[in-house]
Amino acid sequence: MAKVELIMPKMGESVAEATIISWHKKVGDFIELDETIIEIATDKVDSEVPSTEEGKLVEILFDVDALVKVGEAFAIIETKGDSDDNDLNNLSNIDQSSTVTAEKIEEEILEIKESISIDTSSSDRFYSPLVKSIAAEENISISELDNITGSGKNNRLTKNDLLEYIKNKGKQKTNVPSQETVSTEKKVNTTIESPKLSMNGNNEIIEMDRMRKLIADHMVMSKQTSPHVTSFVEADVTGIVNWRNKIKESFKAREGENITFTPIFIEAVSKAIKDFPMINVSVDGTKIIKHKDINIGMAAALPSGNLIVPVVKNADQMNLMGITKKVNDLAKRARASQLGPDDIQGGTFTLTNVGSFGNLMGTPIINQPQVAILAVGSIKKKPAVIETEDGDMIGIRQMMFLSLSYDHRVVDGALGGSFLRKVADYLEQFDTNTQI
Repeated sequence: MAKVELIMPKMGESVAEATIISWHKKVGDFIELDETIIEIATDKVDSEVPSTEEGKLVEILFDVDALVKVGEAFAIIETKGDSDDNDLNNLSNIDQSSTVTAEKIEEEILEIKESISIDTSSSDRFYSPLVKSIAAEENISISELDNITGSGKNNRLTKNDLLEYIKNKGKQKTNVPSQETVSTEKKVNTTIESPKLSMNGNNEIIEMDRMRKLIADHMVMSKQTSPHVTSFVEADVTGIVNWRNKIKESFKAREGENITFTPIFIEAVSKAIKDFPMINVSVDGTKIIKHKDINIGMAAALPSGNLIVPVVKNADQMNLMGITKKVNDLAKRARASQLGPDDIQGGTFTLTNVGSFGNLMGTPIINQPQVAILAVGSIKKKPAVIETEDGDMIGIRQMMFLSLSYDHRVVDGALGGSFLRKVADYLEQFDTNTQI
């Protein structure tokens, strides 16, 4: 028998830690290979973690709501199999080193406890030792801690929540910015307090869930980070509508799934990005990061009413059939809450379909750290001027508005407007003889 540690896996780029939401197994249970053992939440997505080994769960290293770093062991299982003398010696060494490690951890915990001067006995809220330690160092009282909104499960206050609060608190206290800050950052730090509401018996109070809190913070951060500008064009998509109407029944009978307009929009966007690559960038301070990959995020509404943005990666390297299959797969797994962390990472541009809600157009908020987002409106039949060899004439056409919000720090009106017009041109020039 051998003891093996189960390690918290990497959950996508920029994700360094995860919160354990629930344990699917208890000590003494047998775990099969790839069987789900815990469910976790990151600041990006909720996900299930499968076991990388088969055996009996002998030790749980973290409780529910605990924060575990990527690469850190969260459980120990006992695997089957014979071990020779060398293995037994190695296991003995591991046990000894584990004892030493445990002693070190206990010492560190005692040091943390000794350094904490904040008394949380008067609060019903749970605070981790690390949060208490940071609060003590920053002279933050328990009453002040209780008023800080947490992003963890059941409003748990995480380290990042507290550090962000301290950061913003410092900005509020800084009445006169330094000359260096003024000259290099050119930013004004202002804090706007939400207006106080008067409550009565006719009001229902609904606590935001964890995902809604993250979305709210992300949207506010985006507006504070980027000066938004939105441009609009109207495109004649009659050819696309007629083509889809012609092939949608045979496609569904053959493939067992629907073909929507979204893959066609993504294909047009990826082509336009190749023509205007400076729309496919991110900003890091005063540096512009130009992305070689064209990864198109597609905003999708969840049954809960929240929003998630799965990513079609390397969209420019796929044909229309490939994009269609990918879009349908991501949309299906999004509705079933089965997206993995990698499915929502790495986007360089975002597309949102406000037309699916019957809206003509919208002014979407940029999905940071991207610099542009395209909204497509509903397709409506309208009278329009048609240019022919015999002159202009009036006809009934399928028309659609496209709106592009872009970061005016790095995308000027000429680039944003030209890119948007190019997307519309690709849609209007769609080949109605396309086979799929």
